[in-house]
Amino acid sequence: MRSRLALLLLAMVLLWPAASPADMPRVLRVSAIPDENPNELLRIYTPFADYLAKELGMKVQFVPVVDYAATVEGLAARKLDLVWYGGFTSVQAVRRTNGTARRLVLRQEDADFKSVFIGRPGSGINRLQDLKGRTFAFGSVGSTSGHLMPRHFLLQAKINPESDMKQVAYSGAHDATALWVESGKVDAGALNFLVWDKLIQQKKVDLSRVNVFYTTPTYVDYVWTVRGDLDTGIQDKIIAAFLKLDNANPEHRKLLELHRTKKYIRANDVDWKGTEEAAIAAGLLK
Repeated sequence: MRSRLALLLLAMVLLWPAASPADMPRVLRVSAIPDENPNELLRIYTPFADYLAKELGMKVQFVPVVDYAATVEGLAARKLDLVWYGGFTSVQAVRRTNGTARRLVLRQEDADFKSVFIGRPGSGINRLQDLKGRTFAFGSVGSTSGHLMPRHFLLQAKINPESDMKQVAYSGAHDATALWVESGKVDAGALNFLVWDKLIQQKKVDLSRVNVFYTTPTYVDYVWTVRGDLDTGIQDKIIAAFLKLDNANPEHRKLLELHRTKKYIRANDVDWKGTEEAAIAAGLLK
């Protein structure tokens, strides 16, 4: 009897996985909210995947997604391990994973982030109150800098987009919002200030046809976030890899410039409490 029991226990041990694939993945799957066009996302994040592969000593794959919600569901379903979230989607990810998702690092700019409101010169739109009766574009519904915080500051200015504006639309991405305003598809819009600066530097917007008329107060935004059950050793190596990036190093500078920053800093979960409260006040979270 004891012999049979021993054989049964041995069989169970052999069949049981040596380590949970959720904790120690063979491939680290990295993704990012699709806040710019797909080609631009691949250009930015493929080099980050290559860098992390060298630093972590394992295979790292960038996994593009179709929308913001897919990044949240992907992390919750353990189909993604590390995601570059906006502030609002990081709040959603933490909630969706019952508080287990962990924010690791952010760019120094994300601690004091801003959104810009843009319109066409000569349109008569020079302040937020001038948006009443106009057509307006946010970015993605799930975007912090392209929707949540612009909506938050509009509401603070006593402007309800749905009742005070002629029409509200969602472009899906920051660069698309700029092009919609420039082309006259909408009268005005709001987007991430870093994307706006990049569009100007790359001469992808005509400043004679679109300009900034309002810049928001600062708030905390983007952050690299992992699923909480990822091996803690890998989490620590990810943090170290980002903090190691030095703008004085030419190879490191290339990565930093892709993310439009000079430095990453550690994240502190409590800093996103205000984002969660703004989302609740705006009716985007319960």
